[in-house]
Amino acid sequence: MNAHHSRRSFLQTAAGGIGGLALTSMLARGAQPHHTARAKRVIQIFCPGGLSHVDTFDFKPELIKRAGKPFDPDGKLQFFASKPGNCQPSYYPFKQHGQCGRWVSDLFPKLATHVDDMAFIYSMQSKTALHGPGCFMMNTGQTLPGFPSMGAWVTYGLGSESDNLPAFVVLPDPRGLPPGGPINWGAGFLPAVHQATTLDATNTEQPIADLFPPKDFSGTGRVQDQQTLAFLQKLNRQHAAQRTANTELDARIAAYEMAARLQLSAPEVTNLSGETELTKKLYAIDDPEIGPFGRQCLMARRLAERGVRFIQIYCGAENTTAKKIRPNWDSHEDLVRDHGYWGAVLDTGASALLADLKSRGLLEDTLVICTTEFGRQPAAQGSGKGRDHNAGAFTAWMAGGGIQGGTGYGTTDELGFKAVENITHSYELHATALHLLGIDHEKLTFYHNGLQQRLTGLEGHGVIKELIA
Repeated sequence: MNAHHSRRSFLQTAAGGIGGLALTSMLARGAQPHHTARAKRVIQIFCPGGLSHVDTFDFKPELIKRAGKPFDPDGKLQFFASKPGNCQPSYYPFKQHGQCGRWVSDLFPKLATHVDDMAFIYSMQSKTALHGPGCFMMNTGQTLPGFPSMGAWVTYGLGSESDNLPAFVVLPDPRGLPPGGPINWGAGFLPAVHQATTLDATNTEQPIADLFPPKDFSGTGRVQDQQTLAFLQKLNRQHAAQRTANTELDARIAAYEMAARLQLSAPEVTNLSGETELTKKLYAIDDPEIGPFGRQCLMARRLAERGVRFIQIYCGAENTTAKKIRPNWDSHEDLVRDHGYWGAVLDTGASALLADLKSRGLLEDTLVICTTEFGRQPAAQGSGKGRDHNAGAFTAWMAGGGIQGGTGYGTTDELGFKAVENITHSYELHATALHLLGIDHEKLTFYHNGLQQRLTGLEGHGVIKELIA
């Protein structure tokens, strides 16, 4: 819906999709869900690089039986970056956990204690084995850049619960941005106001870039700021009134106005002095390696309880120059080295987040999602100790917010090479998340390029009802 449509016009055409209510804060907060919501908000953990399902959540005893035998005896397969090596069992032993008896490897000893609250989708697939397009697909439902992210769609549909914080916040890994960069959390063709605000969880003084003027800048003060903001607001509104179809102007004005409020609210969110020592220890925020992600997870909980609708945390960054470890889960050369490092990071932060949310009564209406862009192959990469990309199979998990804990959905073949039962793409995962938020994924639409576009496209099979409590 275009920016110049009135509220009456919106209500008359709501059957065609949830319209542009969030062009202003008042309208955004007036949006209504399609059915009773089980979740009020989403916290999504994204692990770029390709987390190995066969070393974490998808136990494959047959790999142990075939260890060292050729994965592709006929020599016809070609993986993303290599010819298949021999069958490689998990580098970590698996055990059953919880009352549900879900299998989890020893890479995640802390997360394993939460399996009765988690639902696993073992049959995830991607349409690409490339990192950038794979990240785009899991975030936007499309492999091409420029489409709205899930967080943008959610805030477009439901608006914000907070006047002083953005509806959609992203906490990138302190090491850098993920493959594809900020496009992963962009608004695409939706009104630009729905793109995410990026927050640096490690910078308590300036968590949002350029939020405050330089300390040596003398031309500012409380009175001057208020006068300047009032004058700028008047000019901006006059300028925008003559350009009603330009949503970027609305977004920019809203961003300026939000920035003024964020000068108070953002430092308060990032200031952890009010947290107990027990909570800080739970997230291991003082650990030099694990602490940065732990701080991101703790910040996500603080944002959630302050009304932020969609929070995304990245556990890993874009591949950079060679270092002791890869800066994400892309374990081509040495899976034990790379997954061993990132496993401890994710295990500590994600388990702390689940425990903290549950202890505060927030998990019941907070949907937590953890995913990656694709999995890794059940064979060794050549003669090395790593694994190549695998778009044919990976595992995602969800918890809280109406999810039936302890459940599993879909299966892969006996080696974990491809999903074979209840094959699931981003479409079904997104449809399920929207359903739990009270949104019918077929009705959350936006007219663009002659089509009623939607997050879940036309290829998916809809909500995964087996995962819902």
